[in-house]
Amino acid sequence: MKRVLITGGSRGIGAACVRAFAGEGYRVFFTYKTSDNAAAALAEETGAFAIKADVSVAEDMARAANAAGGVDVIVNNAGISQIKPVQDITEDDWDRMMAVNVKGMFLTVKAFLEGMIHNKYGRIINISSMWGEEGGSCEVHYSASKAAVIGFTKALAKELGPSGITVNCISPGVIDTEMNAHLSSEDTAALTEETPLCRTGSPTEVASAALFLASDRAGFITGAVLPVNGGIVM
Repeated sequence: MKRVLITGGSRGIGAACVRAFAGEGYRVFFTYKTSDNAAAALAEETGAFAIKADVSVAEDMARAANAAGGVDVIVNNAGISQIKPVQDITEDDWDRMMAVNVKGMFLTVKAFLEGMIHNKYGRIINISSMWGEEGGSCEVHYSASKAAVIGFTKALAKELGPSGITVNCISPGVIDTEMNAHLSSEDTAALTEETPLCRTGSPTEVASAALFLASDRAGFITGAVLPVNGGIVM
C-alpha cells in the first residue's frame, strides 16, 4: 500500500486530496494546524491519520515524519492568503506568508526526503496558484510566495530526478474553497467571466490532478506546472 503525506489536509483542496487518495487505496497522513474538529471528522470518514503540526516549524515536521514513517508521495498543500495593498503589508505579514507557503514546503520535503532517496522512488506535488504565474493585484506577498513554489518545483525536479523522484506543481485557478470565500459575488462573477470554461473549479478537480501526478501514468513528467484553472491563465 502506497503512503501519502498531505499538508493542510483538514479542509479545502487538502481535504479533497485526503478523500481522493484514501479512495484510491493509499494510506493517508495529513497535517493540520488548528481545525481539530474538521480534522477528526475527516480522519474518521476516510481512515486517514491526522497530525497536528505547523508546517513552518521544523520540529513539528520532524515529529510528523516520525509519526507517518516513510511516504511515497508528498502533497505540499498547506498555505495561507491575504489581500492587502503593498503599502499596507507589514513585515510580519510578509514573513508569515513566506513561512507557511515557502518555508513550510521546504521543511516538509526535508523531513520526508531521506526515505524517498533511499527507495529511489517518490512523488512530490506542490500546490501553487495562477497568481504565482501572473501576479495578483493587492496580493504581492501571496503572489511572490506562489511564484517561489514554482521555482522550488523546477529546481528540485532537476536535483531529484536521478534519484527516481518526480517533482511537479499544480497551479489552481479560481477554486470554490474557504480561501476564496472573501471574494464578493461581483468579483467571483468577473473572474468566472474571464475563465473560458465559464465557471469556478472544485477542490475535487485539483485533487484529481494530484492523483494523476502521483500515479505511474505520470512517471515521465517532472518539473511541470499543471494548470487546473479553466483556461483563465494560458
